[in-house]
Amino acid sequence: MKASASGRLTESSNKPSPWSLRFQAFDLLATPVAVINGRGLVLFVNAALEDTIGLSRRTLQGLHLGEYFTDKKPLEIALEGARSNEFAALRYEASLQRANHDELLPVHVIVAQSDQADEVIVELLPIEQQTRQEREERIVDQAQANKELIRNLAHEIKNPLGGIRGAAQLLEMELDSKDLTEYTQVIIREADRLQTLVDRLLAPHRKPHVVGDVNMHEVCERVRSLILAEFPKGLKVVRDYDISIPEFRGDREQLIQAVLNIAHNASQALTDRRAEGDAELTLRTRIARQVTFGKQRYRLALELHVIDNGPGVPDSIKDRIFFPLISGREGGSGLGLTLAQTFVQQHHGSIECDSMPGRTDFKILIPLP
Repeated sequence: MKASASGRLTESSNKPSPWSLRFQAFDLLATPVAVINGRGLVLFVNAALEDTIGLSRRTLQGLHLGEYFTDKKPLEIALEGARSNEFAALRYEASLQRANHDELLPVHVIVAQSDQADEVIVELLPIEQQTRQEREERIVDQAQANKELIRNLAHEIKNPLGGIRGAAQLLEMELDSKDLTEYTQVIIREADRLQTLVDRLLAPHRKPHVVGDVNMHEVCERVRSLILAEFPKGLKVVRDYDISIPEFRGDREQLIQAVLNIAHNASQALTDRRAEGDAELTLRTRIARQVTFGKQRYRLALELHVIDNGPGVPDSIKDRIFFPLISGREGGSGLGLTLAQTFVQQHHGSIECDSMPGRTDFKILIPLP
């Protein structure tokens, strides 16, 4: 490259710049990164920053990076500090302007010195993405804590349950009055009901993870047939599939159960709509690209949406719907979504919910090879 009369760096040939070769590893990062010189002119941007700003690397090279901020003064101050070795890294909040976007993108900017003279590395962390990553990390930690709590609680309940049921059976054998045996039958039935609940709590931890080739549309079709068999009137299940989605390695039965739990909850929430005959459940599959789960980036991911036109998730439980024993329906066990989250996380994926009256969308993301 050479400097033009305007001060912009320009290509002197069609050969890759030396910076492109030196910093090509930055293209593997999900974080937008730019390498600039001491005057703020762009030497290199990675693929993530190209996507974020909406301009190609060739277009951005040689331009002043500060021009893409609403206020370039903080960057100039940071560059002055880098030149005088006042800091190793400087952080500040800024707003990034993007091509073909009217809205500004809030970012957390990290300016750090490179190992070469007159080079500065600038990381731009979208605040929304940073918040989402922190939320995902909290969800994973919470899910792990929930699993440990459930497993320990279930074992603590299971041991005395056997004793209670056995004692009731022995007592029943000693009673002559049928009126009294009705009471022992109540004890036995309730003990059996609790045993079933405990078995459901422990189910994800007992069953082995059976891995094989999974076609997600076969999973969706199985769920669709089960839902229509249980709710044959007033419910329409819409297919919206991207048939280009490849097979992947996973546990087919677990995924069927996860999607079925979500679809079943949605169908039950559509009771009033089913009575009116306009209940609708949509199963939509798409390919998501350059997806980040936690701190790991994946080139491709399966994106499955289970959408219903019901009343929405109550505000009182919106932030806790994946917690065990939390249910928005009277008589619900509160385990369906917890198990769905467990099964999806065992496939290194994530599940989230966006709900408002008239539309609830559960989105499942699972990495693809």
